[in-house]
Amino acid sequence: MKTAPLTIKETQDGLLKGRFSAVDLVNFYLTRIQKFDKKINAYLTVSEEIAFKQAKNVDKQIENFREKAIEEKPLLGVVVSHKDLFLTKGVRTTAGSKVLESYIPPYSATVVQKLEKAGCIMLGKLNCDAWAHGSSGENSDFGPTKNPWNPKYVPGGSSSGSGASMAANFTLIATGTDTCGSVRLPANYCGLYGLKPTYGTVSRYGVVAMASSLDSIGHYGRCVDDIRKVFNVTKGEDGRDSTVIDGDYINISPRPKLGIPKEFFKSGLDEEVEKTVMEAVKVFKKIGFEIKEVSLPKSDYAIAVYYIIQPAEVSSNLGRYDGIRYGNGRDNFGPEARRRIMLGTYVLSAGYYDAYYLKAMKVRSLIIKEVSKVFEAVDALIAPVAPTPPFALGEKINDPLQMYLTDIFAATANLSGIASLAVPFKFSSKGLPLGFQLMGPRFSEYSLFEMASAFEKETGYTPRVVENI
Repeated sequence: MKTAPLTIKETQDGLLKGRFSAVDLVNFYLTRIQKFDKKINAYLTVSEEIAFKQAKNVDKQIENFREKAIEEKPLLGVVVSHKDLFLTKGVRTTAGSKVLESYIPPYSATVVQKLEKAGCIMLGKLNCDAWAHGSSGENSDFGPTKNPWNPKYVPGGSSSGSGASMAANFTLIATGTDTCGSVRLPANYCGLYGLKPTYGTVSRYGVVAMASSLDSIGHYGRCVDDIRKVFNVTKGEDGRDSTVIDGDYINISPRPKLGIPKEFFKSGLDEEVEKTVMEAVKVFKKIGFEIKEVSLPKSDYAIAVYYIIQPAEVSSNLGRYDGIRYGNGRDNFGPEARRRIMLGTYVLSAGYYDAYYLKAMKVRSLIIKEVSKVFEAVDALIAPVAPTPPFALGEKINDPLQMYLTDIFAATANLSGIASLAVPFKFSSKGLPLGFQLMGPRFSEYSLFEMASAFEKETGYTPRVVENI
Protein backbone atom coordinates (compact mmCIF):
# COMPACT_ATOMS: atom_id res chain seq x y z
CA MET A 1 0.00 0.00 0.00
CA LYS A 2 1.27 3.46 -0.91
CA THR A 3 -1.10 5.17 1.51
CA ALA A 4 -4.06 4.33 3.74
CA PRO A 5 -7.63 5.68 3.65
CA LEU A 6 -8.25 8.68 5.88
CA THR A 7 -11.83 7.92 6.96
CA ILE A 8 -13.81 4.97 8.31
CA LYS A 9 -16.05 4.85 5.22
CA GLU A 10 -13.08 4.78 2.85
CA THR A 11 -11.47 2.04 4.93
CA GLN A 12 -14.51 -0.21 5.05
CA ASP A 13 -15.35 0.37 1.37
CA GLY A 14 -11.81 -0.65 0.46
CA LEU A 15 -11.99 -3.79 2.59
CA LEU A 16 -15.31 -4.84 1.09
CA LYS A 17 -14.16 -4.21 -2.49
CA GLY A 18 -10.91 -6.09 -1.94
CA ARG A 19 -8.63 -3.13 -2.67
CA PHE A 20 -6.64 -4.10 0.42
CA SER A 21 -6.94 -6.37 3.44
CA ALA A 22 -6.92 -5.54 7.14
CA VAL A 23 -3.48 -7.15 7.30
CA ASP A 24 -2.33 -4.76 4.55
CA LEU A 25 -3.60 -1.84 6.62
CA VAL A 26 -1.75 -2.98 9.74
CA ASN A 27 1.42 -3.46 7.68
CA PHE A 28 1.08 0.06 6.31
CA TYR A 29 0.61 1.72 9.70
CA LEU A 30 3.35 -0.28 11.46
CA THR A 31 5.81 0.47 8.65
CA ARG A 32 4.97 4.16 8.85
CA ILE A 33 5.33 4.20 12.65
CA GLN A 34 8.70 2.45 12.42
CA LYS A 35 9.88 4.90 9.76
CA PHE A 36 8.70 8.20 11.21
CA ASP A 37 7.82 7.93 14.90
CA LYS A 38 11.42 8.44 16.03
CA LYS A 39 10.88 12.08 15.00
CA ILE A 40 7.45 12.41 16.64
CA ASN A 41 7.49 10.13 19.73
CA ALA A 42 3.75 9.43 19.56
CA TYR A 43 3.84 5.76 20.64
CA LEU A 44 5.00 4.36 23.97
CA THR A 45 4.02 0.78 23.13
CA VAL A 46 3.25 -0.83 19.76
CA SER A 47 1.08 -3.97 20.05
CA GLU A 48 2.15 -5.57 16.77
CA GLU A 49 1.20 -9.15 17.64
CA ILE A 50 -2.31 -8.18 18.77
CA ALA A 51 -2.82 -5.97 15.72
CA PHE A 52 -2.02 -8.74 13.23
CA LYS A 53 -4.15 -11.26 15.12
CA GLN A 54 -7.14 -8.91 15.10
CA ALA A 55 -6.53 -7.98 11.44
CA LYS A 56 -6.57 -11.62 10.34
CA ASN A 57 -9.85 -12.08 12.20
CA VAL A 58 -11.31 -9.02 10.43
CA ASP A 59 -10.31 -10.41 7.03
CA LYS A 60 -12.01 -13.72 7.81
CA GLN A 61 -15.24 -11.96 8.87
CA ILE A 62 -15.31 -9.85 5.71
CA GLU A 63 -14.58 -12.88 3.52
CA ASN A 64 -17.38 -14.90 5.13
CA PHE A 65 -20.06 -12.30 5.85
CA ARG A 66 -19.32 -9.26 3.64
CA GLU A 67 -21.60 -6.25 4.40
CA LYS A 68 -23.36 -8.15 7.17
CA ALA A 69 -20.09 -8.23 9.12
CA ILE A 70 -19.99 -4.42 9.18
CA GLU A 71 -23.68 -4.21 10.07
CA GLU A 72 -22.94 -6.30 13.17
CA LYS A 73 -19.60 -4.64 13.93
CA PRO A 74 -19.84 -0.99 12.85
CA LEU A 75 -16.12 -0.28 13.27
CA LEU A 76 -14.87 -3.49 11.66
CA GLY A 77 -11.36 -2.99 10.28
CA VAL A 78 -10.89 0.42 11.90
CA VAL A 79 -7.39 0.82 13.30
CA VAL A 80 -7.31 2.50 16.72
CA SER A 81 -4.58 3.61 19.12
CA HIS A 82 -5.22 4.49 22.75
CA LYS A 83 -3.95 7.26 24.96
CA ASP A 84 -1.79 5.52 27.55
CA LEU A 85 -4.28 6.32 30.33
CA PHE A 86 -6.63 3.61 28.97
CA LEU A 87 -6.05 0.22 30.55
CA THR A 88 -5.44 -2.51 27.98
CA LYS A 89 -5.42 -6.10 29.19
CA GLY A 90 -1.96 -7.62 28.79
CA VAL A 91 -0.52 -4.47 27.18
CA ARG A 92 1.65 -2.02 29.13
CA THR A 93 -0.13 1.07 30.45
CA THR A 94 2.08 3.83 31.88
CA ALA A 95 -0.04 7.01 32.09
CA GLY A 96 3.10 8.65 30.68
CA SER A 97 4.80 8.20 34.06
CA LYS A 98 7.84 6.25 35.28
CA VAL A 99 5.71 5.26 38.28
CA LEU A 100 3.83 2.82 36.03
CA GLU A 101 6.68 2.14 33.61
CA SER A 102 6.23 -1.66 33.75
CA TYR A 103 2.55 -1.93 34.68
CA ILE A 104 0.56 -4.58 32.77
CA PRO A 105 -3.20 -4.26 33.46
CA PRO A 106 -5.28 -7.42 34.13
CA TYR A 107 -8.34 -5.92 32.36
CA SER A 108 -9.25 -3.33 29.73
CA ALA A 109 -11.16 -0.06 30.03
CA THR A 110 -14.82 -0.07 29.01
CA VAL A 111 -14.08 2.09 25.95
CA VAL A 112 -11.30 -0.27 24.85
CA GLN A 113 -13.66 -3.24 25.23
CA LYS A 114 -16.47 -1.51 23.32
CA LEU A 115 -14.20 -0.56 20.42
CA GLU A 116 -12.76 -4.07 20.22
CA LYS A 117 -16.25 -5.58 20.25
CA ALA A 118 -17.22 -3.19 17.42
CA GLY A 119 -14.38 -4.59 15.29
CA CYS A 120 -11.45 -2.22 15.92
CA ILE A 121 -7.83 -3.28 15.50
CA MET A 122 -5.54 -1.97 18.26
CA LEU A 123 -2.12 -0.74 17.16
CA GLY A 124 -0.74 0.43 20.50
CA LYS A 125 -0.55 2.98 23.29
CA LEU A 126 0.09 6.67 22.82
CA ASN A 127 2.32 9.13 24.62
CA CYS A 128 0.76 11.76 26.89
CA ASP A 129 1.70 14.25 29.57
CA ALA A 130 2.32 12.17 32.71
CA TRP A 131 -1.00 11.55 34.51
CA ALA A 132 -2.55 13.89 31.87
CA HIS A 133 -0.94 16.90 33.59
CA GLY A 134 -0.18 19.26 30.75
CA SER A 135 -1.30 21.24 27.72
CA SER A 136 1.65 20.67 25.40
CA GLY A 137 2.79 17.04 25.52
CA GLU A 138 6.11 18.05 27.08
CA ASN A 139 5.44 16.59 30.55
CA SER A 140 5.70 12.92 29.58
CA ASP A 141 8.36 11.02 31.51
CA PHE A 142 9.21 9.31 28.21
CA GLY A 143 10.04 12.48 26.29
CA PRO A 144 7.90 15.11 24.57
CA THR A 145 5.63 14.39 21.63
CA LYS A 146 6.19 16.61 18.60
CA ASN A 147 3.77 18.11 16.10
CA PRO A 148 3.97 16.31 12.72
CA TRP A 149 3.14 19.55 10.87
CA ASN A 150 6.37 20.98 12.29
CA PRO A 151 8.36 18.92 14.83
CA LYS A 152 9.74 22.10 16.39
CA TYR A 153 6.24 22.81 17.75
CA VAL A 154 4.03 21.16 20.35
CA PRO A 155 1.05 19.00 19.34
CA GLY A 156 -1.00 20.05 22.36
CA GLY A 157 -1.71 18.02 25.47
CA SER A 158 -2.34 16.08 27.43
CA SER A 159 -3.46 13.66 24.68
CA SER A 160 -0.37 14.59 22.68
CA GLY A 161 0.32 11.19 21.13
CA SER A 162 -3.31 10.89 20.08
CA GLY A 163 -3.29 14.14 18.11
CA ALA A 164 0.19 13.57 16.67
CA SER A 165 -0.49 9.97 15.62
CA MET A 166 -3.60 11.05 13.73
CA ALA A 167 -1.87 13.97 11.98
CA ALA A 168 1.05 11.70 11.02
CA ASN A 169 -1.31 9.03 9.63
CA PHE A 170 -0.09 6.45 12.14
CA THR A 171 -3.67 5.41 12.98
CA LEU A 172 -7.21 5.89 11.68
CA ILE A 173 -8.81 6.93 14.99
CA ALA A 174 -7.48 7.56 18.50
CA THR A 175 -8.86 7.87 22.01
CA GLY A 176 -8.17 10.66 24.46
CA THR A 177 -9.30 12.21 27.73
CA ASP A 178 -10.41 15.80 28.26
CA THR A 179 -10.23 17.24 31.78
CA CYS A 180 -9.54 20.78 30.57
CA GLY A 181 -9.09 20.66 26.82
CA SER A 182 -6.86 17.60 26.65
CA VAL A 183 -8.73 16.26 23.60
CA ARG A 184 -9.59 19.63 22.07
CA LEU A 185 -6.11 21.20 22.29
CA PRO A 186 -4.31 18.43 20.36
CA ALA A 187 -7.20 18.35 17.88
CA ASN A 188 -6.83 22.10 17.38
CA TYR A 189 -3.03 22.00 17.12
CA CYS A 190 -2.95 18.94 14.83
CA GLY A 191 -5.81 19.75 12.44
CA LEU A 192 -8.38 17.21 13.64
CA TYR A 193 -11.89 16.83 14.97
CA GLY A 194 -11.84 16.12 18.70
CA LEU A 195 -14.85 15.39 20.89
CA LYS A 196 -15.17 16.23 24.56
CA PRO A 197 -18.52 14.57 25.28
CA THR A 198 -21.02 15.51 27.96
CA TYR A 199 -19.75 14.45 31.38
CA GLY A 200 -21.49 11.15 32.13
CA THR A 201 -22.06 9.94 28.56
CA VAL A 202 -18.93 7.76 28.20
CA SER A 203 -17.67 5.47 30.95
CA ARG A 204 -14.43 6.35 32.75
CA TYR A 205 -14.04 2.76 33.97
CA GLY A 206 -10.51 1.52 33.41
CA VAL A 207 -9.10 4.96 32.55
CA VAL A 208 -6.44 6.31 34.93
CA ALA A 209 -8.18 9.12 36.81
CA MET A 210 -6.87 12.66 36.87
CA ALA A 211 -9.67 14.80 38.33
CA SER A 212 -12.76 12.63 38.68
CA SER A 213 -15.45 15.33 38.55
CA LEU A 214 -13.94 16.80 35.37
CA ASP A 215 -12.59 13.84 33.34
CA SER A 216 -14.39 13.21 30.04
CA ILE A 217 -13.56 10.31 27.74
CA GLY A 218 -13.29 11.48 24.15
CA HIS A 219 -11.76 10.63 20.80
CA TYR A 220 -10.41 11.94 17.48
CA GLY A 221 -11.41 11.65 13.83
CA ARG A 222 -10.58 13.31 10.52
CA CYS A 223 -14.20 14.01 9.65
CA VAL A 224 -17.46 14.54 11.54
CA ASP A 225 -18.88 11.21 10.35
CA ASP A 226 -15.99 9.32 11.99
CA ILE A 227 -16.48 11.19 15.28
CA ARG A 228 -20.19 10.31 15.19
CA LYS A 229 -19.56 6.61 14.45
CA VAL A 230 -17.10 6.21 17.31
CA PHE A 231 -19.37 8.08 19.74
CA ASN A 232 -22.24 5.74 18.80
CA VAL A 233 -20.08 2.85 20.03
CA THR A 234 -18.43 4.37 23.12
CA LYS A 235 -21.39 6.16 24.74
CA GLY A 236 -23.83 4.60 27.19
CA GLU A 237 -24.05 2.86 30.52
CA ASP A 238 -21.76 -0.01 31.40
CA GLY A 239 -22.74 -0.65 35.03
CA ARG A 240 -19.22 0.24 36.18
CA ASP A 241 -19.26 4.05 36.22
CA SER A 242 -22.09 5.43 38.35
CA THR A 243 -21.93 8.86 36.66
CA VAL A 244 -22.88 7.46 33.23
CA ILE A 245 -26.49 7.78 32.11
CA ASP A 246 -28.26 7.22 28.81
CA GLY A 247 -29.48 10.77 28.32
CA ASP A 248 -32.06 12.23 25.96
CA TYR A 249 -30.05 13.79 23.17
CA ILE A 250 -31.04 17.23 21.87
CA ASN A 251 -32.08 17.68 18.24
CA ILE A 252 -30.82 20.63 16.22
CA SER A 253 -33.23 23.56 15.77
CA PRO A 254 -34.68 24.30 12.28
CA ARG A 255 -32.88 27.67 12.40
CA PRO A 256 -30.00 27.25 14.84
CA LYS A 257 -28.80 30.15 16.94
CA LEU A 258 -25.04 30.34 17.44
CA GLY A 259 -23.71 32.40 20.34
CA ILE A 260 -20.41 34.26 20.44
CA PRO A 261 -19.34 34.61 24.10
CA LYS A 262 -17.72 38.04 24.24
CA GLU A 263 -15.52 37.09 27.22
CA PHE A 264 -13.60 34.67 24.95
CA PHE A 265 -12.51 37.52 22.63
CA LYS A 266 -10.48 39.80 24.88
CA SER A 267 -6.94 41.14 24.75
CA GLY A 268 -4.34 38.38 24.66
CA LEU A 269 -6.14 36.40 21.96
CA ASP A 270 -3.87 35.83 18.97
CA GLU A 271 -4.98 37.71 15.83
CA GLU A 272 -4.85 34.63 13.60
CA VAL A 273 -6.90 32.62 16.07
CA GLU A 274 -9.55 35.35 16.33
CA LYS A 275 -9.66 35.82 12.55
CA THR A 276 -10.15 32.06 12.05
CA VAL A 277 -13.11 31.94 14.44
CA MET A 278 -14.70 35.02 12.88
CA GLU A 279 -14.33 33.52 9.40
CA ALA A 280 -16.05 30.38 10.69
CA VAL A 281 -18.87 32.56 12.04
CA LYS A 282 -19.34 34.01 8.53
CA VAL A 283 -19.64 30.48 7.12
CA PHE A 284 -22.31 29.56 9.67
CA LYS A 285 -24.17 32.79 8.91
CA LYS A 286 -24.08 31.94 5.18
CA ILE A 287 -25.49 28.47 5.92
CA GLY A 288 -28.44 30.09 7.69
CA PHE A 289 -27.44 30.18 11.36
CA GLU A 290 -28.57 33.14 13.43
CA ILE A 291 -25.54 34.72 15.12
CA LYS A 292 -25.91 36.35 18.53
CA GLU A 293 -23.39 37.84 20.96
CA VAL A 294 -23.81 36.44 24.47
CA SER A 295 -22.10 37.00 27.80
CA LEU A 296 -20.59 34.52 30.26
CA PRO A 297 -19.03 36.85 32.84
CA LYS A 298 -18.32 34.05 35.32
CA SER A 299 -16.12 32.34 32.70
CA ASP A 300 -13.42 34.86 33.64
CA TYR A 301 -13.03 32.85 36.83
CA ALA A 302 -13.10 29.42 35.15
CA ILE A 303 -9.37 28.84 34.89
CA ALA A 304 -8.77 29.93 38.52
CA VAL A 305 -11.58 27.64 39.72
CA TYR A 306 -10.24 24.77 37.63
CA TYR A 307 -6.72 25.07 39.05
CA ILE A 308 -8.09 24.74 42.58
CA ILE A 309 -10.53 21.87 42.03
CA GLN A 310 -8.33 19.86 39.69
CA PRO A 311 -5.18 19.74 41.89
CA ALA A 312 -7.37 18.88 44.88
CA GLU A 313 -8.76 15.84 43.05
CA VAL A 314 -5.31 14.99 41.65
CA SER A 315 -3.80 14.88 45.14
CA SER A 316 -6.51 12.44 46.18
CA ASN A 317 -6.31 10.23 43.08
CA LEU A 318 -2.52 9.97 43.06
CA GLY A 319 -2.48 8.93 46.71
CA ARG A 320 -2.98 5.29 45.67
CA TYR A 321 0.39 5.16 43.88
CA ASP A 322 2.49 4.33 46.92
CA GLY A 323 4.82 1.80 45.28
CA ILE A 324 3.43 -0.99 47.48
CA ARG A 325 0.25 -2.19 45.80
CA TYR A 326 1.58 -1.72 42.25
CA GLY A 327 3.91 0.50 40.32
CA ASN A 328 7.15 2.15 41.36
CA GLY A 329 7.60 4.46 44.34
CA ARG A 330 6.58 8.11 44.67
CA ASP A 331 10.15 9.22 44.03
CA ASN A 332 9.28 8.63 40.37
CA PHE A 333 6.68 11.40 40.25
CA GLY A 334 7.78 14.18 37.88
CA PRO A 335 7.89 17.91 38.66
CA GLU A 336 4.38 18.68 37.36
CA ALA A 337 2.77 15.83 39.31
CA ARG A 338 4.55 17.00 42.48
CA ARG A 339 3.43 20.58 41.85
CA ARG A 340 -0.22 19.56 41.52
CA ILE A 341 -0.12 17.21 44.50
CA MET A 342 1.27 20.02 46.68
CA LEU A 343 -1.27 22.55 45.38
CA GLY A 344 -4.13 20.11 45.90
CA THR A 345 -3.06 19.08 49.38
CA TYR A 346 -2.70 22.75 50.34
CA VAL A 347 -6.19 23.81 49.21
CA LEU A 348 -7.73 20.83 51.04
CA SER A 349 -5.79 21.35 54.26
CA ALA A 350 -7.31 22.57 57.53
CA GLY A 351 -7.58 26.34 57.56
CA TYR A 352 -7.52 26.69 53.78
CA TYR A 353 -10.37 24.39 52.67
CA ASP A 354 -13.05 27.09 53.12
CA ALA A 355 -10.92 29.85 51.64
CA TYR A 356 -9.99 27.97 48.48
CA TYR A 357 -11.69 24.66 47.68
CA LEU A 358 -15.16 25.42 49.08
CA LYS A 359 -15.19 28.87 47.48
CA ALA A 360 -14.09 27.38 44.14
CA MET A 361 -16.92 24.84 44.29
CA LYS A 362 -19.44 27.64 44.92
CA VAL A 363 -18.14 29.59 41.91
CA ARG A 364 -18.31 26.39 39.84
CA SER A 365 -22.01 26.16 40.70
CA LEU A 366 -22.49 29.74 39.50
CA ILE A 367 -20.67 28.94 36.23
CA ILE A 368 -22.94 25.91 35.67
CA LYS A 369 -26.06 28.08 36.22
CA GLU A 370 -24.74 30.80 33.92
CA VAL A 371 -23.93 28.32 31.13
CA SER A 372 -27.35 26.68 31.44
CA LYS A 373 -28.99 30.12 31.23
CA VAL A 374 -27.13 31.11 28.05
CA PHE A 375 -28.35 27.96 26.30
CA GLU A 376 -31.90 29.22 26.75
CA ALA A 377 -30.97 31.95 24.27
CA VAL A 378 -28.75 30.02 21.81
CA ASP A 379 -28.35 26.43 20.63
CA ALA A 380 -24.54 26.38 20.74
CA LEU A 381 -21.51 28.57 21.30
CA ILE A 382 -18.54 29.12 19.01
CA ALA A 383 -15.17 30.02 20.53
CA PRO A 384 -11.41 29.55 20.21
CA VAL A 385 -9.95 26.33 21.62
CA ALA A 386 -6.71 27.99 22.74
CA PRO A 387 -5.53 31.62 22.83
CA THR A 388 -2.64 30.99 20.41
CA PRO A 389 -1.68 28.70 17.53
CA PRO A 390 0.73 25.84 18.39
CA PHE A 391 3.78 27.20 20.20
CA ALA A 392 7.41 26.11 20.02
CA LEU A 393 8.77 23.24 22.09
CA GLY A 394 10.32 24.65 25.27
CA GLU A 395 8.63 28.03 24.91
CA LYS A 396 6.44 27.69 28.03
CA ILE A 397 7.76 24.62 29.81
CA ASN A 398 9.59 26.64 32.48
CA ASP A 399 6.66 28.95 33.16
CA PRO A 400 3.77 26.90 34.63
CA LEU A 401 1.41 29.88 34.80
CA GLN A 402 1.80 30.62 31.09
CA MET A 403 1.27 26.93 30.34
CA TYR A 404 -1.88 26.82 32.49
CA LEU A 405 -3.32 29.79 30.57
CA THR A 406 -3.31 27.62 27.44
CA ASP A 407 -6.41 26.00 28.98
CA ILE A 408 -8.27 29.28 29.50
CA PHE A 409 -10.95 28.66 26.84
CA ALA A 410 -11.31 24.96 27.62
CA ALA A 411 -12.17 25.12 31.32
CA THR A 412 -15.78 26.31 31.02
CA ALA A 413 -16.94 23.13 29.23
CA ASN A 414 -15.32 20.82 31.78
CA LEU A 415 -16.51 22.72 34.85
CA SER A 416 -20.08 22.76 33.53
CA GLY A 417 -20.03 19.23 32.09
CA ILE A 418 -21.27 20.29 28.63
CA ALA A 419 -20.32 18.87 25.23
CA SER A 420 -17.68 20.47 23.02
CA LEU A 421 -16.36 19.61 19.57
CA ALA A 422 -13.06 20.92 18.23
CA VAL A 423 -13.34 21.62 14.49
CA PRO A 424 -10.34 22.08 12.13
CA PHE A 425 -10.55 24.95 9.66
CA LYS A 426 -7.41 26.70 8.41
CA PHE A 427 -3.63 26.93 8.77
CA SER A 428 -1.57 29.72 10.31
CA SER A 429 1.04 31.81 8.50
CA LYS A 430 3.60 29.30 9.82
CA GLY A 431 1.72 26.36 8.28
CA LEU A 432 0.28 25.10 11.57
CA PRO A 433 -3.37 24.07 12.08
CA LEU A 434 -6.07 26.41 13.33
CA GLY A 435 -9.71 25.81 14.23
CA PHE A 436 -12.44 26.50 16.76
CA GLN A 437 -14.77 24.74 19.16
CA LEU A 438 -18.54 24.35 19.19
CA MET A 439 -19.99 24.04 22.68
CA GLY A 440 -23.51 22.82 23.32
CA PRO A 441 -25.65 21.98 26.36
CA ARG A 442 -25.52 18.56 27.96
CA PHE A 443 -26.44 15.76 25.54
CA SER A 444 -26.15 18.00 22.49
CA GLU A 445 -23.51 15.86 20.75
CA TYR A 446 -25.67 14.99 17.74
CA SER A 447 -26.67 18.63 17.30
CA LEU A 448 -23.00 19.60 17.30
CA PHE A 449 -22.30 16.89 14.72
CA GLU A 450 -25.05 18.28 12.48
CA MET A 451 -23.69 21.82 12.80
CA ALA A 452 -20.13 20.68 12.04
CA SER A 453 -21.34 18.56 9.11
CA ALA A 454 -23.08 21.59 7.59
CA PHE A 455 -19.88 23.60 8.06
CA GLU A 456 -17.80 20.79 6.57
CA LYS A 457 -20.06 20.61 3.50
CA GLU A 458 -20.12 24.37 2.96
CA THR A 459 -16.33 24.75 3.16
CA GLY A 460 -15.61 21.66 1.05
CA TYR A 461 -13.39 20.30 3.81
CA THR A 462 -11.31 17.19 3.09
CA PRO A 463 -9.15 15.35 5.63
CA ARG A 464 -5.41 16.08 5.60
CA VAL A 465 -2.37 14.37 7.09
CA VAL A 466 1.38 14.92 6.96
CA GLU A 467 2.72 12.45 4.40
CA ASN A 468 6.44 13.17 4.68
CA ILE A 469 7.74 13.92 8.16
